[in-house]
Amino acid sequence: MTETGEVWRQHYRHPGEWDRPFPPETMIALFEASAAANGPRPLIDFLGRKFSYAETLDGANRVACGLAALGYGPGDRIGLFLPNVPHYLAAYYGILKLGATAVNFSPLYTVDELAHQVADSGTRLLFTLSATALLPTALKVLEKSALERLVVGSVAGALPATKSVLYRWFKAKEIAEKPTDSRIIAFSRLIANKGACSTPPLDPERDLALIQYTGGTTGVPKGAMLSHQNLSANARQVALLDPQMGKTTDRILGALPMFHVFANTCVLNRTVVTGGEIVLLPRFDAGQVLAAIQRTKATALPGVPTMYRALLDHPKLAQTDLSSLRICISGGAPLPAELKEKFEAATGATLIEGYGLSESSGVVSANPYEAEGKAGTIGQPLAATRVSLVDKEDPSRPAPDGEPGEIVIAGPQIMCGYWQRPDADAEVFVTDAAGTRWLRTGDVGTIDADGFIRIVDRLKDMIAVGGFKVFPSQIEAILYHHPAVREALVIGMPDAYRGEVPRAYVTLEAESDATGEAIRDWLNPQLGKHERVDEVVVRLALPKTMIGKLSRKDLVKEVMAEA
Repeated sequence: MTETGEVWRQHYRHPGEWDRPFPPETMIALFEASAAANGPRPLIDFLGRKFSYAETLDGANRVACGLAALGYGPGDRIGLFLPNVPHYLAAYYGILKLGATAVNFSPLYTVDELAHQVADSGTRLLFTLSATALLPTALKVLEKSALERLVVGSVAGALPATKSVLYRWFKAKEIAEKPTDSRIIAFSRLIANKGACSTPPLDPERDLALIQYTGGTTGVPKGAMLSHQNLSANARQVALLDPQMGKTTDRILGALPMFHVFANTCVLNRTVVTGGEIVLLPRFDAGQVLAAIQRTKATALPGVPTMYRALLDHPKLAQTDLSSLRICISGGAPLPAELKEKFEAATGATLIEGYGLSESSGVVSANPYEAEGKAGTIGQPLAATRVSLVDKEDPSRPAPDGEPGEIVIAGPQIMCGYWQRPDADAEVFVTDAAGTRWLRTGDVGTIDADGFIRIVDRLKDMIAVGGFKVFPSQIEAILYHHPAVREALVIGMPDAYRGEVPRAYVTLEAESDATGEAIRDWLNPQLGKHERVDEVVVRLALPKTMIGKLSRKDLVKEVMAEA
């Protein structure tokens, strides 16, 4: 294999040594150690209300005991259908302390998407909020699946007193009424205990901490099984990237959604390791982000390129004091060089590009924070992370010398496998002659003499929309329900704001006079916000392979040639 070998390690530009060990550790042990060291210090700043490490640990203990009293325990899957709110942290660590497995669900999911993943994971209980954007969806899933209970929190209850009153007054239309049902429990009732119950010992390498749904390299989303050691190792790896760790204020702005593995590792787990503070925002809003940076003097802002572009476009950028901002880590989609240059010039912060997957607990590589990086690359591997290139057609063979190959990775952060999908495991893992198990990424790249990795293509059909992965096959499946649609292909088109946007190409049944606009307007309400297409283009024919299969690759070539 073409591996990042010994020579490049002499040019390792991240702090410390590449080959440092990461002893097995549970997420709970890391959290409790940090809480012991930083008890009264703030872990969360939620719109001005502070929650200390000690308070957050107490909340997690109470969640664990409340769940245990309901009959839940080790091995159970418990879901988080939540935006960025303090409830997320208490529930997340409470689930882990119980010995159960957390399952992240996107607040953007439709009823069918949520129901499918609840059923696939065997989730028994779901945490959510009394918000009109969440609770009605969760209630429908409660009725149509094997889900047993909902635990429902209140945003107002987590706000400072004055903001709580204002929220209940001005945001009344956004608050969903909680039905009277024995299966629906208020978060406040769940934690109405002393948090003093006994919890089981955990094995860092055997016990699952998180099931994170992802498309892997193809198709229908699969649950990446991440152990306590996978997550704790990646949190420690990411924390060690910062040469200033422990020397300066560490206040990270949490606008990335916590349900996403990027935020789970780079915002939550990493900050707990460093003893820092998270300025938590319920969702990304450029104006709120700028106001939060100025109010709290945040030092770091992880995000996707779409977020940085929105900040640059905001009219209040020039009037905002961003002098505290030091490091911004971009992931989820390629970072255009011109965006990096403009953002750094406008803010004075350093914007670096990194790379990772759900299957890698979040992060594989990054450009250095302070040493010289290389624009257009995804940087060097994290400590203890090996990266190689294999043949694009045969992953059992190394990539030909000097040619791009599929990127494969090995390290302590690599998932245990896919939940109940040994068939998918067989496709995504390859074992070399030395017995090392490598994860196939589906991305094609090169590795230079200094160990910097550059992605040049991808084997996947996935479309990267503002950091979210969209699967064309799922949109196509819905299109085929339209009576006028005969054939359908969905591809990603370049978009200055979101990186890519889905676009559908269809042929019609004979004698149909349906328009692309009409089909688009029928389609989009059935999709998640990030899945919605910008256009439905009606064509007389779509390209096919020699055996008559619709060819997405050839359609992309045709569309690019026309453009």
